[in-house]
Amino acid sequence: MRIATYNVNGVNGRLPVLLRWLEATSPDIVCMQELKTSDEKFPLSAIEAAGYGAVWHGQKSYNGVAILARGEQPSETRRGLPGDPDDTHSRYLEATAHGLLVGCLYLPNGNPAPGPRFDYKMKWFERLNSYAETLLKSGQAVALCGDYNAVPTELDAYRPERWVGDAVFFPETRAAYRKLVEQGWTDALRAMHPGEAIYTYWDYFRNAFGRNAGLRMDHILLSPVVAPRLTAANVDREIRALEKTSDHAPVWVELKE
Repeated sequence: MRIATYNVNGVNGRLPVLLRWLEATSPDIVCMQELKTSDEKFPLSAIEAAGYGAVWHGQKSYNGVAILARGEQPSETRRGLPGDPDDTHSRYLEATAHGLLVGCLYLPNGNPAPGPRFDYKMKWFERLNSYAETLLKSGQAVALCGDYNAVPTELDAYRPERWVGDAVFFPETRAAYRKLVEQGWTDALRAMHPGEAIYTYWDYFRNAFGRNAGLRMDHILLSPVVAPRLTAANVDREIRALEKTSDHAPVWVELKE
């Protein structure tokens, strides 16, 4: 079974790239972030034609998350994180598919920082960590997938000294991510590539992709029930080289049945 996470950076504008990737790789479950579309404009017909059922939580112009399941309809179990009823951003969606509970998340970027946006980011991270602990205690088979806007260590950034003023690399952000993983989650990509500089995001400027000047901030975390099934994990970085593509590349893991 292959599970993938992909910040598409606008699902309608990147739809040809998304469909090309789905056809080439056939992941069983896909978590998408930054849909940047309202619910009614989500491209369901094209995705169904590609062989996928879908649930989504859209938001006009920014944010937005979706979960796709190949050959079946995912069953939504949660929309939005608990802990703040006034938070209307479309950043968390959860569903069951192919025998797994899958959380799809788009954690706030937090820039400019310090400031209100960074404060919101950290409060959201606290809510995520609290809810993630509840998921672990349930003993379920869970995968938490998404764009965490968190670069865990210096190994996860090309020239990390250039990112010290960015909220994705702030000590508080890294500490919150570390606290999450230390609950008992397995960071699948890092587990399969220890000690390797492997990136999931390259900005559009200064030939960042051509220079491999990237960051690793798209993560798939596996609960203890799922982690022993992990056999492979990688980044489909060639998708980043296509025309009209996202600044992120899909991250995937393979699990034995």
